[in-house]
Amino acid sequence: ELYWNRNEKAISETDKKYGKYCNYIAYNILQNSEDAKECINETYLKTWNSIPPQRPKVFKLFIAKITRNLAIDIYRKNKHKSVMEDILDESECTSNVSIDNEIEYSEILKNINIFLDNLSQEKRVIFRDRYWSLNSIENISNKYQLKKGNVKMILSRTRKDLKEYLKGVD
Repeated sequence: ELYWNRNEKAISETDKKYGKYCNYIAYNILQNSEDAKECINETYLKTWNSIPPQRPKVFKLFIAKITRNLAIDIYRKNKHKSVMEDILDESECTSNVSIDNEIEYSEILKNINIFLDNLSQEKRVIFRDRYWSLNSIENISNKYQLKKGNVKMILSRTRKDLKEYLKGVD
């Protein structure tokens, strides 16, 4: 509501509530504190400029998506070495998918969500941590107390299964 009412407290309240969360997302992608801080500042500005007219249903997801997209843009601009390079190499499950319009994009997202909903919780959170939060294999293995090889195998099999699933929904 603070954004909607153009109250400048919106930014400081967002920082209090979501600052650490946004920093977590940005730092995982950029692996650089200064760039993560720049990304968060840009996130707040973009959020301020987006509301209104947009009124997000889930503010946390709205701001997370902005942070993630901006961090990826900053990464591409600065070309930092980070976990992003590994993740881009792992994108074979969607490499043959062409997205020509918004309807196709939303269909693909719907199908990916259906696929993820049918995974075990362990596979789903590991997949999400790798490809949404852009965590490194090492961080994921530490977080879930798994060997790196196990995490790599789970991700590899899940990508393969996703690729097959997406082929089947054409």
